[in-house]
Amino acid sequence: MTSRLTRLAWTAATAGVILTVAACSSTTPAATSTAAAVRSGGGPIAVVASTDVWGNLAATVGGDAVSVTSIISDPNQDPHSYEASAQNQLALSKAAVVVENGGGYDDFVDTMLAAAHNPSAVVLNAVTISGKAAAGGQLNEHVWYDFPTVEKVVGQIADAYGRLDPARADTFRQNAAGLTAQLQALVQREAQLKATYAGAGVSITEPVPLYLLQAIGLVNRTPAEFSHAIEDGTDVAPAVLQQTLALYTDHAVRLLAYNEQTTGPETEAVLKAARANGVAVVPVTETLPAGDTYVSWMTANLAAVAAALAG
Repeated sequence: MTSRLTRLAWTAATAGVILTVAACSSTTPAATSTAAAVRSGGGPIAVVASTDVWGNLAATVGGDAVSVTSIISDPNQDPHSYEASAQNQLALSKAAVVVENGGGYDDFVDTMLAAAHNPSAVVLNAVTISGKAAAGGQLNEHVWYDFPTVEKVVGQIADAYGRLDPARADTFRQNAAGLTAQLQALVQREAQLKATYAGAGVSITEPVPLYLLQAIGLVNRTPAEFSHAIEDGTDVAPAVLQQTLALYTDHAVRLLAYNEQTTGPETEAVLKAARANGVAVVPVTETLPAGDTYVSWMTANLAAVAAALAG
């Protein structure tokens, strides 16, 4: 599914930043040579990530041997309303490694990268790495909530760094191994929760945390038409909204996973109905909360889900 992040950001990139770069094309050779210098050991590896989720993981693997720019990094920013900037375009022109989500979530990265004339950048696409395919015509692109996928991406980040800076390849592998151990602990926690709560009904406003919920064995009872409409920024049919609200009045679900970064009348109505009927609400986000790492964020998400299920 193509998210609003893709649609709005792609429009901003093509309408604004690309024109700026085209007008300043004389800077392209310098940007390319800068990236080449980084790759040959002239400084830290320049990395650009589409969001701070992938940026944090890239920084954890690289340590002080990398310099990471996350295009979307404000925890108060709605990712769906991102607007491309000349600063981000410049960062992409100098990047040795680019980590994007893929799956239609952040296509603006590819658009901006093509305009940056940096064909030698190593591009890591998380959805492609995951091997996930669309089911029933729909692909849940929020793969950073899927820990096995994140583990694969971490491994490929370490490999890319090692090729660019062979002298530190062992350090990158060690950093990745430490992070992988933490990810496997999260997988074990999901398994523990699954042993107790598999089959319990839950609801969502968007598919953002769905991989995590499914790994616990929880069943999403939200009408697909509702969550797809919210994700696409389209109107929810009145009948579909009523079906969704009935999940709470009928106590058909144990929790509501609510995307705090995308709100509107329909999601507010769902939130109100859940609270009015004593259904636990678990706030989720698409980017890192302030002060969190990826692992601390996902640890907190799992703890919130566990508390909601236990209640």
